[in-house]
Amino acid sequence: MSANTDRYENAVARYFEAWNAGEPEELAKAVAAAWTPDGSYTDPLADVTGHEQIAALIAAAHEQFPGFAFRPAGRIDGHHDTARFSWELVHETDGSAPVAGFDVVTLDEDGRIRTVLGFLDRVPAGA
Repeated sequence: MSANTDRYENAVARYFEAWNAGEPEELAKAVAAAWTPDGSYTDPLADVTGHEQIAALIAAAHEQFPGFAFRPAGRIDGHHDTARFSWELVHETDGSAPVAGFDVVTLDEDGRIRTVLGFLDRVPAGA
């Protein structure tokens, strides 16, 4: 049981590293570490596949929300090759969190992400 828990924790930690990477080179490395080469990310606003498209999506989120970081909210729950977890987009200065949601990820045998299905629970008005 603990080995699987570690597998989910490690995958989600790499996922947040990618979402919080700042420099393009750092972002590219973090995305490659977190996702399989043909990995995908789908939420109500995006549907992308492959490292380049995922990195571009993350970079765009940073442009839209400068000074914010993605943080896990609550525990990670998983079974088989699937895990789910909640997150918030938190302003690093004032702690406000205008965006929140939860993601469901599927992993390959090495613990890298094959797919992300994201759901947005809280978004700012007009976004």
